[in-house]
Amino acid sequence: MFRILMFLGTNIAVIALISVTFSLLGIEGLLQQNGVDLDLGALLVYSAVIGFSGSIISLLLSKFMAKRSMGVHVIDRPSSSNEQWLVRTVKRQAEQANIGMPEVGIFDHPSPNAFATGWNKNNALVAVSTGLLAQMSQNEVEAVLAHEVSHVANGDMVTMTLLQGVINTFVVFISRVIGHVVDRVVFKVERGHGPAFWIVSIICEIILGILASMIVMWFSRYREFRADEGGAKLAGKNNMVAALKRLQSFQNAPPMPDEMAAFAISAGKVQKMFASHPPLEKRIANLQE
Repeated sequence: MFRILMFLGTNIAVIALISVTFSLLGIEGLLQQNGVDLDLGALLVYSAVIGFSGSIISLLLSKFMAKRSMGVHVIDRPSSSNEQWLVRTVKRQAEQANIGMPEVGIFDHPSPNAFATGWNKNNALVAVSTGLLAQMSQNEVEAVLAHEVSHVANGDMVTMTLLQGVINTFVVFISRVIGHVVDRVVFKVERGHGPAFWIVSIICEIILGILASMIVMWFSRYREFRADEGGAKLAGKNNMVAALKRLQSFQNAPPMPDEMAAFAISAGKVQKMFASHPPLEKRIANLQE
């Protein structure tokens, strides 16, 4: 959940920054034809530059942002038997999955949780919470680690970057078109763009961006099933099922930080469409089948 939130948050911030920068530099002026109509071809290229820049920069910053925001202690030199076991286990699983050795870290939080992030398969970070180490058995922790290593091996972050880039492109494109139409039809601006264009475009970017995130969340839920299956291959099916069942018992545990709790699974149908993870019972049933 955390890696998804960090990716989306950084992506939105980068898009906003690039949009403002391009506007201040007058680059959007290139999108006007004879000062009246939009050049849709140029607008699509412009939108793609902003859209893919946002997602790619988010991917490149994902590991750094995760370390800083969650206070991850990266294990450079194991100082305890627990740390030695963590590094040894991730190394073995990485070799099995045929990827480079990820950085291994621990972050301080009572909830059992873990995440993996990074810009490519051979430059990733796998981190677990202190709550996970304290409340789950070694076999269960091994299964959780295998799940995260599978995310890395499957290239999920890269695939999500490409998907987010396409979505960003159309969000920016459609927002500008709507802003242009409102500017011309409602406010009768004949040349250039008036304030309404910028206001409507920004509002549309926010609304369409939220709606479009449902597609990203759908992919996120789909990839969780794949990562569970990969984790079962690396750590054993029984261990993976046991780890998921153990997580079920912690559903009333202390919540993750506010910025992560916003993406918590809710009983409502609308909230489920924005959930980054499928229900644990569905994941368990998928493995058992």
